[in-house]
Amino acid sequence: MAKKRRKPNRPRPSSGSRPSSQPDRGETAQQTSRRPGQPAGQQRSDRTERKEMARHEREAARRRVARSRAMRRWTTIAVVMGAVGVGAFLIFRVAAPGDVSASAIEVARAAGCGDVQTPAGSAPGGQHLGAGESAGYTEFPASSGLHASAPLPADPAVHTQPVSEEAAVHNLEHGYIVLYYRADGAEALPEEVVGRLAQIANGQDKVLLAPHPQLDEGTSLAIVAWNKVWECPATVTAADAATMAESFIEAYKGSSNAPEGNVP
Repeated sequence: MAKKRRKPNRPRPSSGSRPSSQPDRGETAQQTSRRPGQPAGQQRSDRTERKEMARHEREAARRRVARSRAMRRWTTIAVVMGAVGVGAFLIFRVAAPGDVSASAIEVARAAGCGDVQTPAGSAPGGQHLGAGESAGYTEFPASSGLHASAPLPADPAVHTQPVSEEAAVHNLEHGYIVLYYRADGAEALPEEVVGRLAQIANGQDKVLLAPHPQLDEGTSLAIVAWNKVWECPATVTAADAATMAESFIEAYKGSSNAPEGNVP
C-alpha cells in the first residue's frame, strides 16, 4: 500500500500580526472617508467647521423669526394704541367744556347758522356799573363787559318781555346761558321754536330765555354765554335749535369760561 504524503506545516502568523494584504479595519474606514491627498487632521477640522457653520445658520434663522414676530406684535400694539388714542381724543374733544359737539355744529351749518363767535374787545369780569350808569354796549347781544351790580333772578327762567341787558351780562359772568330771540317782525323766531327753548330753560338751572329787540339783522336766535355767541336765522327748526342750545349749554354753562362760573 502506498504511503500518504503529508502536507508540509505552514507557519501560523503570530497573534500580534496580520497578513499585509488585509489592512486594519479602522484604517480602512478612515481612508475611505478621507479625500485623496487630504491629511486626517485637516479632514476633522473641515467637519468641525461645517458643523459650526450649520449651527450659526440655525441661530441666525431663529433670530430672524424672533425679530419678525416681535415686529408683528409691536405693529399690532401700535395700531391698537393709535386707534384708542384717536378715539379718546375725539370723545374728550367733543365732551370737553368750551367746545360744542360736532353733531351740533353740523346741524347749525345745515340750518344756515353761523359758528360760535368770541366777540372782539370783551372786558374782564368783576366790573360793575354805578347807580344810574349805562354800559353803552356796541354789540348786541352783549356777552361781556361792564354790568349791573345785581344779576337777574334765577326765577322766572322764561321771560316774555325784554330784560335788562346789563343785569343779564352779570348772569353770564356767573356762568349762565341766555337764549335771546326776536319776537316781532318778519324775522321773528317761530312760536314752536320759542316753545321748545322755553322747555329747555325751565328744565335746568342757569338758563334764561328772553326776547331781545336789538338783535342784528338776519339774526332771530342768539345763544349767549360769557364772551360766546351763536346766532341763527328764523329758518332754524325747533329740533335744530334744541340740539344747538343743549350742546352749547353743556359746553359753557358754569364752566371756567365765565369769570365767576361757580357763583349761583
